[in-house]
Amino acid sequence: MKKVLLLLPHGFETYEACVFIDVIGWNLVDGDQTTKLFTCGLTKEVVSSFDQKFVVDYLIKEVKAEDFDALAVPGGFEEYDFYREAYSVDVQELIQQFYKQNKPIASICVGALLLGQAGILKGKKATTYNQKPIRQQLLGTYGADVINEPIVVDNNIITSWNPSTAIFVALLLLEMLTSKANAGYIAKIMGFDERMKVYYA
Repeated sequence: MKKVLLLLPHGFETYEACVFIDVIGWNLVDGDQTTKLFTCGLTKEVVSSFDQKFVVDYLIKEVKAEDFDALAVPGGFEEYDFYREAYSVDVQELIQQFYKQNKPIASICVGALLLGQAGILKGKKATTYNQKPIRQQLLGTYGADVINEPIVVDNNIITSWNPSTAIFVALLLLEMLTSKANAGYIAKIMGFDERMKVYYA
C-alpha cells in the first residue's frame, strides 16, 4: 500500500485538500487499490479557511517521511492566517524530509510557497497563484524559475497556479504513484477530462 501524507496547516483551503482525499480514496475503492491517504498538522484539530474544523491522523512531530510515499500540500488563505503555521520550522523540516528521500511532493496554488520557504525549489521550475503578481514574485525570491503555466512538474515536484488546477494535480500525483493508465481511469470514472496542460521541466 502506498501512503500519501496530506499536510494541513491552519487556514488551509478545504477544496485544495479534498481533491487529494477524493482521488486517493477513489483509487483505493475503484482503482488499483494501492493508495491510502493520511493527514497531519501542527495540532490535532485544525481549522481551515472558512473556519471548518478537521481532526488529523498525526501531529507533524510524529511523522517520519520514510513511512510515507508522497506528500500533498494544499494552499490556504492569508485572511485565515495560513502562513503562520505554513511557514513554521516544523513544516519546513517535514517538506525537506520528503525532498531528501526523493519522494513525490504535490502542491496546489500558494502551497508552492511552502516548498520555496523550505528551500527545495532553488534552480527548479515552478508556479504558484497567478491572479496576484506578488505571489509569483515571492516564489522567484526563493530561487525558483517561475513558469507561467497552470501546472509545472520538475522531476518529482508538482506546483500549480490556482484552485482550478487542483483535481489535475491530485491525478498527477496518483499517476506518479501508480500509472498513467490507472490515473486516467480514475479521472474518467470521476467524470473529469484528464487532459490538462502541464509543463514538464
